[in-house]
Amino acid sequence: MKLLETYILRRVGQMFLVALLPVLAIIWTTQVLQRVNLVTDSGQSMGSFAKLATLILPSIIPIVLPFALVIGVTQTLTTMNNDSELTVIDAAGAKRGIILRPILILAAVISVFSFLVDNVVEPKAKTGVRQMVAAAYADLLSTVIEEKNFRRIDTGLYVQISERLAGRVLKGLFVVDERDPAFELIYYAREGAVDEKGTSLIMHDGEVHRKTQTGEVSVIRFDSYSFDLSDLTQNRGQATLRASDRELPFLLNPDPNDKDYVAKPGSYRAELHRRLTDWVLPMVFALISLAIAGDARSHREARLHPMVAALIFAFAIRWASFYAANQIDTDPEYIGVLYAIPVIASLLAIASLSHHKRLSVVSAMSDHIAASWQRLLRRFGRSAGPSAGGSA
Repeated sequence: MKLLETYILRRVGQMFLVALLPVLAIIWTTQVLQRVNLVTDSGQSMGSFAKLATLILPSIIPIVLPFALVIGVTQTLTTMNNDSELTVIDAAGAKRGIILRPILILAAVISVFSFLVDNVVEPKAKTGVRQMVAAAYADLLSTVIEEKNFRRIDTGLYVQISERLAGRVLKGLFVVDERDPAFELIYYAREGAVDEKGTSLIMHDGEVHRKTQTGEVSVIRFDSYSFDLSDLTQNRGQATLRASDRELPFLLNPDPNDKDYVAKPGSYRAELHRRLTDWVLPMVFALISLAIAGDARSHREARLHPMVAALIFAFAIRWASFYAANQIDTDPEYIGVLYAIPVIASLLAIASLSHHKRLSVVSAMSDHIAASWQRLLRRFGRSAGPSAGGSA
């Protein structure tokens, strides 16, 4: 690689990291905070929470990478243009490949990295997250619930115990079940225990109060009562895997006996084609950024900042891809649309680069916005007028 190409690659790479790391940190923090209830509700340690936060990270990286690359490319090229570096390169008779090659190499590396994260690392991480959550709630009553403290163990389900004894025995049980909107159930029992499978809470010597929406209350005493916990502890530490948790070989050849695949085959089809197209977005966005900001431009030219124009185009492509991928779940005809979006965008960018012209859609939009902005500035300038003066 030539010295100038190395120089461009280093500058774009540095700006890419400057854009990537803060945005990634912000999104990661918001995602982690949404799962802080795993610590507060299930009594997990901070070490488990840190592990969970680490497993969340791979699902965010492929989303942020393409946009960070857009910022890195457009900001670097705009700065080089403002410093007349692009003008000097053109005046020296250098080929455009000196600018294109290092950026496209970086985009190719990021695309491959995105593919590996999306299809290898992320499925394993998501599986780990589901297993952690399932394991955290699998033995919730017998090991996690603190004595004499009310604890929510599920939406609309609250439990309190007065004492925990050996052999999984619980004393002084109080259970409130509001999960059914038609009625509310309140259980009292002197003693109870979770069975060995963790799927039932056996309560002894107690009563249940049933209150309907109309305010009617019925009380039933019982010597023994089995409260079903299978929804909370199903498969005891085993998580139900969804399409987004599966690895690429499974998506290419799903198990016809898999329960989730049998119930939702469309989601597996959509996930497969999403993964086969999302990883090329860094390369597509790099081509668009080059088509918008890759040429030397006059400082006096009224135009929208290249970064803004490129990001508008990138967000439009990302939204269209996301919409098409979601529609594949119910309408397989959108598969062709999903693959056509990056192909058409790439061809437009390549045609623009080969003819030394900006993308027509972005160019027209940029010119219109820039002209409107200049008219607005002139209008405010005239309304302000000269400094106030006049005779005394």
